[in-house]
Amino acid sequence: MAQLSTFARKTNTKLVNCLSRRCKMVSVAVTVQQVARPAPAKEIASCSGRQTYHDDMAKILYTEAAISQRVAELGRQIAQDYQGKAPLVLGVLKGSFMFFGDLVRAIEPCPRGLTLDFIRASSYGSGTESTGEVKLKTDLKREKVEGRHVLLVEDIVDTALTITTVNRYLLEECGAASVATATLLDKHERRKLAYRPEYVGFVCPNEFVVGYGLDFDEEYRTIPYIGVLKPECYSHLGIKAPEPDCSGESGGE
Repeated sequence: MAQLSTFARKTNTKLVNCLSRRCKMVSVAVTVQQVARPAPAKEIASCSGRQTYHDDMAKILYTEAAISQRVAELGRQIAQDYQGKAPLVLGVLKGSFMFFGDLVRAIEPCPRGLTLDFIRASSYGSGTESTGEVKLKTDLKREKVEGRHVLLVEDIVDTALTITTVNRYLLEECGAASVATATLLDKHERRKLAYRPEYVGFVCPNEFVVGYGLDFDEEYRTIPYIGVLKPECYSHLGIKAPEPDCSGESGGE
C-alpha cells in the first residue's frame, strides 16, 4: 500500500506539472496573439473636418447629369466622324479613366475596326503646377499605331504640354495617320503652347477642379461630378488658389 501511495503521489505531481506547463503555454500563446493583433485603422478626416470628399467641395461645377449628356453628344459626333476609319482610341492615364470608359460606350454606331489602348503621361507632381517635363510610359508597338487614325482621350487640357508631347510621339515615332483629341475639360486660359482639341466637353474656368477622374495628390478621382476644391484643402501646402476668369460653358469641336 505504501508503494501504491508513493506512486500515486508521483503521478499526481507529474500531472500537476504538466497542466502547469500547458497553462503557461496557453498564456504565452494568448499574449502573443494579443500583441500581434493590428491596431484598428484610424479614420482619415477630410480637409474640411468632415468625413466625405463631398464636404471638401466649394461648389459643383458640372453635375453628373450634365457630364452624361455632354459625353453622349461627343460620342455621337465621334461615331459620325470616324465611320470607315477603324480608329484607335487611346486613353491618357490616369485622369481620363472615367471619361474614357463613358465616352467609348457612347460612340454609337461604333465604327468597325475601333480598338482601345492606353498611354500614361504626366507633367504634374503632387501640386497643381506643371513641372514642364512630360513623362511617357507605354508599351504601344509601332505596328499597332502606324497608319491608324488615333483619338486621344484626355481629362483636361490646360498648358497643352502633355498633349502636344503625346501627339508628337504618335505622329513622329509611331507613324499614326492622324491624331485628334477629345478632352472633357479645356482650360485654355492656362495655355503655354498653341493647341486646340478637336472635341471638347466643357470650356473650364480657371478653378481648382477635381472629380470624375481628376485628382489632387491622387485623391478625389472617384467623385462622379466636377467640383471646385475648397482652398483650405491645399492652402496649408503653400498652394494658392487660381483666379477665376470666366464661367464654365459647353465647348465644341
